[in-house]
Amino acid sequence: MPSEKIMQYLGKDADALLNHTSQTFPKENIRQPTPNYVDESFGLSNRSPQVLRSLQQMFDHGRLGGSGYISILPVDQGIEHTAGASFSPNPLYFDGENILKLAMEGGCNAVATTFGVLAQNARKYAHKIPFIVKINHNELLTYPNKYDQIKFGSVRDAWNLGAVAVGATIYFGSEESNRQIQEVSEAFEYAHELGMGTILWCYTRNNAFKEDGTDYHNATDVSSQACHIGVTIQADLIKQKLPENNEGFKALNFGKTHPDMYEKLSTDHPIDLTRYMVANCYMGKIGLINSGGASSGSSDTKDAVTTAVVNKRAGGLGLIMGRKAFQRPFKEGVEILQTIQDVYLDKDITLA
Repeated sequence: MPSEKIMQYLGKDADALLNHTSQTFPKENIRQPTPNYVDESFGLSNRSPQVLRSLQQMFDHGRLGGSGYISILPVDQGIEHTAGASFSPNPLYFDGENILKLAMEGGCNAVATTFGVLAQNARKYAHKIPFIVKINHNELLTYPNKYDQIKFGSVRDAWNLGAVAVGATIYFGSEESNRQIQEVSEAFEYAHELGMGTILWCYTRNNAFKEDGTDYHNATDVSSQACHIGVTIQADLIKQKLPENNEGFKALNFGKTHPDMYEKLSTDHPIDLTRYMVANCYMGKIGLINSGGASSGSSDTKDAVTTAVVNKRAGGLGLIMGRKAFQRPFKEGVEILQTIQDVYLDKDITLA
């Protein structure tokens, strides 16, 4: 039986989430995270010994170190959503050093943030917590606003900062996606040459992905295909939003589908929607980390615990959660990070 604290957060959803048995992809076919995850997923791959060392350093750090699961604090919102909008709820984080302190105190495996934050603090913290440098961003100062991911620095500079990995976003489905795929593919190739891991923010972005009042950006058939492209360009970890619905390709009348995608390989249960995503990450051989989403106030911890349970039971590797932690008082941010980690440390929460 999972801990009483986790059961309380899940509330009336506890039975549906904890006792669900997936009938889509058998759990025996999913690469379940283990302490030997790096060996099992990459030991016979083209990743160099230096990349394996960098990934292992990340998986060995923090409260989840040695478990095969991972908890990352990502804070790029100062660029992506403007600093004022992101940090006004807690002005402490206008000082980027406090981002690193939160990740360390929260027991995270790594911190993912901007060139600016890490460059300012590199010599003080690079040997204390693994760095992931987010190398591209969407900025909101261009008028009128546009939505495009552009490079803010070089892979070589990330290596000079002591990073163990680089992160990048692709807006799949956008007008700029072809350029972004090529840019990020080249960046990931160079990062691997330098011995760093790679993490892809696999987001879909196109106003046409909405039909009859329904938003299909996070439909599992659509967003899982973004994941599949991400692992194809050799991302070592895939960051994706939790699926919210399905049949986006059918509703939007584009792409390619097969009846079995919907009738046999998925259901409307959140764990099955997410397992389809895991399957598209080479059956879990490339780890899926789901994002925590925006902060909504008093329900943040419940929402985050629910996301962690779904991710873990589907076969995912962990959570990458920022706003729910840094947009609240420091102590509360630490508590929510560690509560999420407790889900992955709980041996009674198993693969569905």
